[in-house]
Amino acid sequence: MFPQAIALAATFDAEFVNEVASAISDEARAKYNEAIQRGNRGQYWGLTFWTPNINIFRDPRWGRGQETYGEDPCLTSRIGAAFVRGLQGDDPEDLKLAACAKHYAVHSGPEKLRHTFDAVVSKKDLHETYLPAFRALVDAGVESVMGAYNRTLGEPCCGSYFLLKDILRDSWGFRGHVVSDCWAIRDFHESHMVTKSPEESAALALNSGCDLNCGCTYPMLTVSVNKGLVSEETINTALGRLLRTRFRLGMFEPPEKSKYGNLGHDVINCGKHQKLALAAAEKSITLLKNDNNILPLDDSAKRITLVGPSAANPLALFGNYYGVSPRFITYLEGIGEKVRDKYAINLEYRPGCLQYEESHPARFGSQTGGFFTGAETDLFIAVMGLDGSIEGEEGDAIASDSNGDRDAIELPPWQLRFLRTLRETGKPVILVLTGGSPIAIPEDIAEAVIFAWYPGELGGKAVADIIFGDVVPSGKLPVTFPAATSQLPPYEDYSMNGRTYRYMTEKPLYPFGFGLSYTSFHFDSITLSAPVLKAGETVKAFVNVGNIGKRDADEVVQIYVSRDERGQDEPFFSLRAFRRVSIPAGKNVRVELELPATAFETIDAEGKAVLLPGSYTVIASDAAPVPVSVEKGAAVPVSATIRI
Repeated sequence: MFPQAIALAATFDAEFVNEVASAISDEARAKYNEAIQRGNRGQYWGLTFWTPNINIFRDPRWGRGQETYGEDPCLTSRIGAAFVRGLQGDDPEDLKLAACAKHYAVHSGPEKLRHTFDAVVSKKDLHETYLPAFRALVDAGVESVMGAYNRTLGEPCCGSYFLLKDILRDSWGFRGHVVSDCWAIRDFHESHMVTKSPEESAALALNSGCDLNCGCTYPMLTVSVNKGLVSEETINTALGRLLRTRFRLGMFEPPEKSKYGNLGHDVINCGKHQKLALAAAEKSITLLKNDNNILPLDDSAKRITLVGPSAANPLALFGNYYGVSPRFITYLEGIGEKVRDKYAINLEYRPGCLQYEESHPARFGSQTGGFFTGAETDLFIAVMGLDGSIEGEEGDAIASDSNGDRDAIELPPWQLRFLRTLRETGKPVILVLTGGSPIAIPEDIAEAVIFAWYPGELGGKAVADIIFGDVVPSGKLPVTFPAATSQLPPYEDYSMNGRTYRYMTEKPLYPFGFGLSYTSFHFDSITLSAPVLKAGETVKAFVNVGNIGKRDADEVVQIYVSRDERGQDEPFFSLRAFRRVSIPAGKNVRVELELPATAFETIDAEGKAVLLPGSYTVIASDAAPVPVSVEKGAAVPVSATIRI
């Protein structure tokens, strides 16, 4: 079980994510081969995987944002395309799996309204923010696209001529099949009220280009045909697309004749994949604060108290949608094993407070003695935050009052009060936060802050490796961490105004792309291969980066573009390229990245991409270029100018 999707995005490493997806598809093929040999053709043993979720994580309150690759179209496109290629394999004819780009389109909460809301967006926001990743995955050859529950611009997404015909097939040339989200077509007549009966809903969806119904409505197509609402030719077209996918998957051939027929049960949760899961967790975990370089820990702290409701909670490893592996290493187990194996340290553990229910006021903080006074410990490691009970999909997050969403992005108040109790002892606090979405915390709440995400089956070991310095943290935030819920626009507003690093005017707690290391990096310079760029051309950016610390480490070089004469409705900056590089201590590297002319395009009010003449600034940095980046210890950005 690998880290949750949002954590994979935090690696900023498309090639590595491709490797993860390839391992997943190997195991999926192995399970399929074993099932077919035993005559098992039941659900969840097949080869069509409804992933990746490439919706834009526009609002941190959304419980399913953890399933996405964050808030940025460029990052989402790159990571999503790499994931699709890993799942489907590199054979243009024979698919290893059929991946699915979902949920098309403009689907990003609120969860409790997803069956009824109409996502009203400008053409500019639609084509600039919500659609680019879907276009990128179509270009990458994704085999299927899933329509969303909601309406977009008045049409239900699974019955939208505009989305499914005009854009997906006619404009982008998509050749695969379209599947509905589960029971989304039933919503046409029961929730959206755009049709009056199941047979009308089935006809609208099929005529619009939705080939496959997850749910109970398409059996009514026989009635639809008899009433003249849909033709048999249209049904045959949809059937042909579905059969094409099955043929490409080799589902009409014996498994032993498939190029993937040799994959058997020995590949499932094999040692190689376990190491990959550990590496994925280590690459994704993000260091947000490290005052006075308290991390990594050495053996000078002889007494450590581990506290917090996430410490021994397996749900804090899983996230939304997960498999069951034979072993999960919690944070308690990971730190316990590290202390046992490497250090003469006395480790104590207390839950301290509850994960998602406030402690009884008569008992909260009433414990006395060394634990709360701090007399019996040298430092606290507090593992707090969220789990799948608090955030997730509608119906799954049993502790959420908002169908899986969060009403506020702040750390739950009872957890914050407990942290205040620890701070009052005067002993250092290392805070490990678990979750799949931004968590706002006071800046003075801990000496060090690690965001672990939902790191998968070996997450506890990965966090321990980072805390004790066996691994240098290198994760970067794929989503902005606002300082407070009050900074967010209304949740039901789908305009990008005020959202994400590209349009946010307020100072965030931590910016997009941010993440500290146990070494220091210096961006020396950026040069461009040409001072002027024309349509159809590509310019190369050369960035000199130095590791001026004492540890070999990875850095993510991020390239942002800004139009110097930007209009009011244009992004402040946009990520256009990135690359993770390994830099030995004391060494410099020269990183080359390409920027096609399309990286400088502006989306106009009609949703058209235009290359406007003028001056543009190209910025190389290790986080989105906002003032807080430097304040928090990130490298100083460097920039160059180019004219179009």
